Amino acid sequence: MRTLTCLYVGLLALLVGAGSALAQPEFDQVERGRYLAVVGDCSACHTADPAKPFAGGFRIDTPFGALLGANITPDVVTGIGNWTFDDFQRAMSEGIGHGGKRLYGAMPFTAYTKMTQQDNRDLWAYLQTLQPIANEVNTNQLPFPFNIRTSLLVWDWLNFDQGEFKPNPMKSVQWNRGAYLVEGPGHCGTCHTPKNPLGGDKNSHFLQGNNLGAWWAPDITNNDHSGIGLWTEEDLISYLRTGVNRFVIASGPMAEEVEHSSQHWHNADLKAVAVYLKSDKIQQPAPQALSADDSRMVAGKAIYFDRCSACHNSAGTGEPNIFPRLADNPLIRAANPTSLVNVVLAGSRAGSTASRPTAPAMPSFAWNLNDEQVSNVLTYIRNSWGNAAEPVKPAEVQRLRKNLQP
Repeated sequence: MRTLTCLYVGLLALLVGAGSALAQPEFDQVERGRYLAVVGDCSACHTADPAKPFAGGFRIDTPFGALLGANITPDVVTGIGNWTFDDFQRAMSEGIGHGGKRLYGAMPFTAYTKMTQQDNRDLWAYLQTLQPIANEVNTNQLPFPFNIRTSLLVWDWLNFDQGEFKPNPMKSVQWNRGAYLVEGPGHCGTCHTPKNPLGGDKNSHFLQGNNLGAWWAPDITNNDHSGIGLWTEEDLISYLRTGVNRFVIASGPMAEEVEHSSQHWHNADLKAVAVYLKSDKIQQPAPQALSADDSRMVAGKAIYFDRCSACHNSAGTGEPNIFPRLADNPLIRAANPTSLVNVVLAGSRAGSTASRPTAPAMPSFAWNLNDEQVSNVLTYIRNSWGNAAEPVKPAEVQRLRKNLQP
């Protein structure tokens, strides 16, 4: 009897082991897909209600009107439950969804086209494991004539280059991995590349900064004046992992990206992205700083020492990891001051990450600084302590202030 029991237990162990071995590749594929969904920050556009993950409805405001993120749960009626993998592959690589419906560029298929078919298979496998959620979403909220999808034939012809990422044989494996992540699933150019009048990427200015309404997605090319040229690879990795480095603290949409996406990336992938972004030095001429006796500088200095210096210090050096450094900071010198104006008017709170769960914040000054005062203090900051940039105009402040009002 003891022998039969041992034999039974041994046979059961073999069967369980065999089953686990057979199930492991499927589990690995789903896990790879889950990671890709995090890298692509899919939830940012496809989750409006945290109680309904990936069920769509998130509003995306474009210069042409609003679009809503689609339901990508496997619900048969309102999601992608009746799609095949081929439908999904075509949406990712061609921008054409189920039934031949052309997708708007707010769904960044212009970047996802670079993803490998295997990565798309893994992502598809993960999406099939999601809880199906019935949530009807009318994605197209655009006014006429932009709501006519046949017009996208022309848009695609002008703005879309289909094709999977091709590694550069002259570069390292690590560089190519970084390029793939930035240009493909990470779709960094969707926010950081300036757009043409039709909303397509100006690829000749790849990653050189772009306006996002109340925010400016900054230049992340390797130039010293307004990009990340002064950052080290370690600075960049720290920023993507924690939302903080010696130059800046992430705020606005980037704080959300760090919180929901990049803090969860594998260390090797963060390193690869840093290697790629820091690989080619870009020379950019720096403007001349305004004279210290310029009336805007004089007025701005008085406001700075009254309202700002307690946190950012009299020399603009800030406090590491708490209050951002303003001195000799490329982001302060950005060609577009929108984010700076928005932070002063509305205040800001950094994203919360696992390594820095207590997020520092800046108060709003909209209630006690008028448009001219805000423009003067930012003009002073942008032209002091090694910075040099165009003055901020009161009209720019006024425009953003109106957008803050309900």
